Amino acid sequence: MFSVVPVGAAPRSAKQLIFAANGPKPEIVLADAVDNDVKIVKNAEYCLVYDRPIGPKGLSWIDLTDWWADREQMPPDEVETQRSLYRRLLMSLASSPPEQKFFRRYFEKFHAENGLNLPALVPQVYLHYDPYTLRERGGAPVLNRQRMDFLLLLPRAVRIVIEIDGKQHYADENAASPRRYAEMMHADRDLRLSGYEVYRFGAQELLDTGWESLLDDFLGALFVRHGLYSPTF
Repeated sequence: MFSVVPVGAAPRSAKQLIFAANGPKPEIVLADAVDNDVKIVKNAEYCLVYDRPIGPKGLSWIDLTDWWADREQMPPDEVETQRSLYRRLLMSLASSPPEQKFFRRYFEKFHAENGLNLPALVPQVYLHYDPYTLRERGGAPVLNRQRMDFLLLLPRAVRIVIEIDGKQHYADENAASPRRYAEMMHADRDLRLSGYEVYRFGAQELLDTGWESLLDDFLGALFVRHGLYSPTF
C-alpha cells in the first residue's frame, strides 16, 4: 500500500551573495565543481561578495554592516559605516529610479523603526550566470533572469525576491510583447518551485501618488506574515 506524504523543501543556507554591481557584469567561473565554489575572474571590483555563513536567523542589516566594516576597515558601530554601506548599495540602482525609491523607502520607514535588526534588503543579486550574451546565443537565453532586483533572506530559510518591472519586462519598444511576458512568468515559476517567494511591482506604481503608503502597507504585511513584527506595524 502506498500513500502520498507531503514533503517540504529542505532548509538551505546561502553560500555566498554576489550583488550590487555598479559597473560591467562580473565574469564568473566554477572554480570547484565538487564543492560548487565560484570565482569572479573579471570585473570583481564593481560588485560585492558576501561570503559569511548565513544562519537560521537570515541576513539582517547588522550582519551586512559588520561584514562591510571588516571589508572597508571601518568601525562597525559607527553611523558613518552604515551610511557608507547604504550609499554603496544605492549606487548599484543608479539606472533605475523606481528601484532607488523602493530601497530608500525601505530604510527611511523600517530602519527608523527597527534599527539594525531589520532584514537586509540586498539589491541586484546574481542568481544565475551565463558567460555568453544574448547576441552570442542568437537571442535565445539559456537562463532567464540572471539578476534579482532585491533579495531578502529571512529566518527559517525564507527567501523573498522583489522585482520592479519596467517596460522592458513586458514590451518591445512601445509594443506589448507576449514573448517577454511569457519568459517572465516562466522565470517566476522556476523561482517559486526552487523555494523563493516572488513579489512584483510595476515601476509605474512607484511613480504614482501614494506610492509611499503602498510600500509601507506591503512591507508591513510581509513582515507580519513571516512573524517578524507585530500587526501594529
